[in-house]
Amino acid sequence: MLTETTVPADEPGRGATPLASEVGALTDVQSELPPLVGQFASSPRGARLARRLAVRHMEEWGYPPASDASCTVALVVAELAANAVRHGRMPGRDFGLRLALDTAAGLVRVEVADAASAKQPPEAPPSSAPEGESGRGLLLVDALAVRWGSVPRHPLGKTVWAECAMEAP
Repeated sequence: MLTETTVPADEPGRGATPLASEVGALTDVQSELPPLVGQFASSPRGARLARRLAVRHMEEWGYPPASDASCTVALVVAELAANAVRHGRMPGRDFGLRLALDTAAGLVRVEVADAASAKQPPEAPPSSAPEGESGRGLLLVDALAVRWGSVPRHPLGKTVWAECAMEAP
C-alpha cells in the first residue's frame, strides 16, 4: 500500500520545470477532499479496477466521468497502472495507486507504486515506431500531464507520478 507521497522538489525534473511557487504545492494540499489510496493485484484486471476507481473518485470530487478532467486522469492512471503491471510486476506483490486533488494549484497528482526497483521509466518518453503495437503509454502521459517522473520507494520499488491540470468542477 502507498503510505507516503513525494514532493516535486525531491524529484528529478521531467516535462515542465516547477516554478518556485509550485514546489510545495501538493505538500500543503488546499483541498478538504480526501485522497484516494488503493492497492491492486498486479494484473490487467487490477489495472482496470484502478482506472475505474479513479473515475469514481473523480466523480466524488465533482468531475463527471465524461468530463475532460476525469478522462485525462483515467488515461494517465490506465497507462501508469498498465506499466506497473507489465514492467514492474514482482511475484506476490501488488501495485499501489494514490490520487490527490490540490484545488488551489488546480492539479490532480496520480502516483502508481510498484515493487520493481531495477526497472525505471526512461528520462523522456520513448519514440515509438508508427507500426508498433505498443510503446505509446508514456507519450500519452507526457502529452496529458503538466509534468511527470519517478522516484525510488523505500525499502523496495519505485513510484511513477504525474500531475494533471484541472479546472474547478
